[in-house]
Amino acid sequence: MPTLRILFTRLRVEEKLLREAAEKQNIPCELMNVSDVWYGEKPFCGTDDVVLARCVSHNQNEAVAQILESQGIRVVNPSSVMAVCGNKLTTSIALAKAGIGQPKFRTAFSPEAAVEALEELGYPAVCKPVSGSWGRLLAKINDREAAEAVFEHKSMLGAIHNTFYIQEYIEKGDYDVRAFVVSGDPICAITRKSAHWITNTARGGAASNLPLDDEIRSVLRSVHSAIGGEFLAVDLFRKEGEWLVNEVNDGGEFRNSIEPTGTDIPAAVVRAAWERRPSL
Repeated sequence: MPTLRILFTRLRVEEKLLREAAEKQNIPCELMNVSDVWYGEKPFCGTDDVVLARCVSHNQNEAVAQILESQGIRVVNPSSVMAVCGNKLTTSIALAKAGIGQPKFRTAFSPEAAVEALEELGYPAVCKPVSGSWGRLLAKINDREAAEAVFEHKSMLGAIHNTFYIQEYIEKGDYDVRAFVVSGDPICAITRKSAHWITNTARGGAASNLPLDDEIRSVLRSVHSAIGGEFLAVDLFRKEGEWLVNEVNDGGEFRNSIEPTGTDIPAAVVRAAWERRPSL
């Protein structure tokens, strides 16, 4: 019997909600901890199953997806989408190619070049790790002395931090937006408000419903066209009357968005994944 298999490394509220949503829709479902399974030439599940990959570690998520796809198993989101969303520079390049509005960005590969890139971009600016979530290791840089210190420190953190991704700082007021797209359809959005410039709900940002209008729906559909995938969480800023796409996440958390939007996000995600099973 085809089964929806939800992979995880840490069983969060989201994975539990996804399983409950599957049960309500009479979809055969199994939670699987990837730490308890080894992967080789033989698939660990049937090729008529569909896998919803929800590992906390992006690298593990993408690796498992690549292995399973090579064995003919359908994975949501596909590893190709994970590869774009898991690297902020790759995401920015995909958005730029599609002509989608986003904050200006610069990239450098040494602390010295990063300082010069930031000087050209202008202060203040934000330095981000190319891979990461939950607003971790972000630095708002206000002057050259701070830039020199931040980039020197980052250069000591390991190879991945020696790709310096620098983004224009957007004066967005006290909020930004997190929107959800399922199978190309924008389903809901929240504003995230905070007195701090980092507004992630994981960092204490307060969520409120944001009704979707034609403008934001158009932007979100353009993002899906550029990146693909069955489930995207898109972060946006509003600047001078225009929506700018800040980041795109392929495995975003949604627990804090269900109540304010009144949208059954896990039900929509499960349904989209189940509709991707090969037997259809």
